[in-house]
Amino acid sequence: MNLIGLWTLVKREMKRSFQIINQVIWPPIISTLLYVFVFGLALGSRIKGIQGVSYAQFLLPGLVMMQVIDGAYGESSSSIFQARFTYAIQEMLIAPMSAGEIVFGYVFGSVLRTFLIANVIMVLGLVLLHTVPASWGLYVLVLLLVAVLFAALGIIFGLMAEKYDNIAVLTTFAITPLVFVGGVFTSIHLLPPVVAHLSLLNPIFYTIDAFRYSYTGQSDVGLAVSLPVVAALTAAAYAIAYAMVRAGYKLRA
Repeated sequence: MNLIGLWTLVKREMKRSFQIINQVIWPPIISTLLYVFVFGLALGSRIKGIQGVSYAQFLLPGLVMMQVIDGAYGESSSSIFQARFTYAIQEMLIAPMSAGEIVFGYVFGSVLRTFLIANVIMVLGLVLLHTVPASWGLYVLVLLLVAVLFAALGIIFGLMAEKYDNIAVLTTFAITPLVFVGGVFTSIHLLPPVVAHLSLLNPIFYTIDAFRYSYTGQSDVGLAVSLPVVAALTAAAYAIAYAMVRAGYKLRA
């Protein structure tokens, strides 16, 4: 393994994140605070508790997942597309770095960014809502799986994109709608039966359901269902990203 090359790639990704900190770090944290104040504390005071906790405490894990998903996908997709666009990716292709190291470097950079965002929000949740994860091991595991899943999807769409606007297609038409109907704001048990059954087809629902279990110890479908689904999706996305980079998909002229 080329540890120097791998560390250089990870360090470059982190340096890139901190250079544009006002675009990628503070906005998700501030928007989460606004959601907590408006929905959790203001409107939430009129809503009965869900899954044995207040509405604000129920809401927080979904908001964290929303930012993790957006941050992981945005980091890797924009980074690899810019590397293609500026031909910086050629430096890695001619360097003694394998496809596995390239994919791991981009994914690890995304994971570090999303863990930073998630943990800052977690600390704010402790201060404002007096809530912390009930299971720290599960908290870290689900965060890791979801960050890797969407970082891998970012690599896939970053490779497929012909122009920068193409990266936003998945976010606009899939990720954002599925996140908002994926159990961030309410339990599926409070939805009409037809809508509740349709929610089970939403892959993002399982990421939020598993992560909420790490906070409340409760979930809509059970950890035995949601966690294997998330793990399977993560493995599939990572394998596809690796296969595309190994094949040199849109990387070699």
